[in-house]
Amino acid sequence: MQKILLALLAVVCFVSPIRGDQPNILFIMSDDHTAQAVGAYATLLKELDPTPTIDTLAKEGIVFDNAFCTNGICTPSRACIITGQYNHVNGVFDLGGKILPAKQALPIAMREAGYQTAIVGKWHLKAEPNFDYYKVLPGQGKYFNTEFRIQGDKPWPRNKVAHDGSHSSDAITDSTLDWFKNKRDPNKPFFLCHQYKAPHDYFESAPRYDSYLADIDIPEPETLWEVPDTFGSLATKGYKNELEPHIGTSIGRRNPRRSYARDLPRKFPQEFKWDYNDPNLSDVEIKRLAYQAYLKKYLRCVKGVDDNLKRLFDYLKAEGLYDNTLIIYTGDQGFWLGEKDYQDKRWAYDESQRMPFIVRYPKAVKAGVRSDAMIENVDYPAMMLDFAGAKIPETMQGKSFRSICETGTEPSGWKKAVYYRYWMHMAHHDNPGEMAIRTKTHKLIYFYGCNYKGKDQTPAAWELYDLKKDPHELVNVYDDPEYALIRDSLKIQFAKLRKNIGDDGSHHSECEKIVQEFWDYDAVDRAKAVSISQDFKKRREAMLDEQKKKK
Repeated sequence: MQKILLALLAVVCFVSPIRGDQPNILFIMSDDHTAQAVGAYATLLKELDPTPTIDTLAKEGIVFDNAFCTNGICTPSRACIITGQYNHVNGVFDLGGKILPAKQALPIAMREAGYQTAIVGKWHLKAEPNFDYYKVLPGQGKYFNTEFRIQGDKPWPRNKVAHDGSHSSDAITDSTLDWFKNKRDPNKPFFLCHQYKAPHDYFESAPRYDSYLADIDIPEPETLWEVPDTFGSLATKGYKNELEPHIGTSIGRRNPRRSYARDLPRKFPQEFKWDYNDPNLSDVEIKRLAYQAYLKKYLRCVKGVDDNLKRLFDYLKAEGLYDNTLIIYTGDQGFWLGEKDYQDKRWAYDESQRMPFIVRYPKAVKAGVRSDAMIENVDYPAMMLDFAGAKIPETMQGKSFRSICETGTEPSGWKKAVYYRYWMHMAHHDNPGEMAIRTKTHKLIYFYGCNYKGKDQTPAAWELYDLKKDPHELVNVYDDPEYALIRDSLKIQFAKLRKNIGDDGSHHSECEKIVQEFWDYDAVDRAKAVSISQDFKKRREAMLDEQKKKK
């Protein structure tokens, strides 16, 4: 008996150091929380300081200045993170996509590495989460009286619980704290995804934030009022600017179909009293009203997230878990905060392509470090699995950047460019189908302008931005002779990158025909793009006229 006990003790002694080397992993993601609204990144909004908790996390870890999503919309971005694959490989091109349990590579690999896995909050991938524990929002979820789908006697997704009277940020944090207190196995390291709905459109915050920023004039980006003629292309403005009202939803009256100036009073009639059609309100006045209203609503949601993270971090500190946990903070993509009179996300421009990404783990990650290494959301799972000492599945296309987190230095051979593709042509926010390659110094965007079937075309065009001279992407130099060599080199690099990551067009072949048709963009292509612009203008105006008649 004594020999058996000694043998068991030897096993325990052997196993414990291995478990001790595995950090707990807390992956925090907020929906639509853009870098411009994080104090550690912000310039225009920095003095408002909506994120003191997240800013402290940044000071105690590493901040990535060049973290990017590969598809700027919720479901596809989340699919990239759960699989480590680009969307043309994981099959989630748009909001209708889902990842089946067997394909959810990240939690599966964590479980195989000995982790207890859990996810709380926004999921948005339709199929049942393949985690040991889940409590997730149905679809987009509700801001108030929050409901969750949970495990239970009934098959997915029929087991539900509700937090009556609660705000989602509070309910999600309460639920995560409940998991820690009542469901966590202290004998295992944990991998926990803690994911907020906020600050997703239409930005409903808890009532306690109603007075936050109430008497403050939110700083306005210069491009809210004036975008230089050098910005954009035939794809975003149309022939002789004829598509400016129809491409990209707006803050003010520019887009007659959808804008915050029109939608906020409709959505919140008790809160906002202006009349979109009031002839006594100038375009400037109504845009200013809409901008101030939407920024305050957005930042109140951000403040609610930050305050709830303080609750969560305070618990981790009290329980002695804070410094033994790899903590990651990110958003699922960027978001427009009035720049260039755009709203939502989706575009390949940095405001929506860039993601905040912060890592804190004092045992291996130095405090106060910033990195300009280029990382993509497909890389996130490989990095987390690397820290966990787990096997990175061969199915993952992303690469671990653990060494960058630990040293702040890019390893030899690290990626020099990132890929972007938005597939939901002219859906919801009037963004054309596009793809892009971004390096540290340049961005080349190709608006091919069609849906999956190659239909509903908008004019194709290219845009090239010199990010060193023009970090806000305001001067399209695609046709500038001085950039001809850079442009042509980037096009070759772009085609190779598409091939290397498997975006060969076979998944939507009719769309790919349009992509290839306008790739060279010679005089014939440009003339056809002008014709498409004129045709699309007629179709869009006819649609708007029909909508007016129905009203």
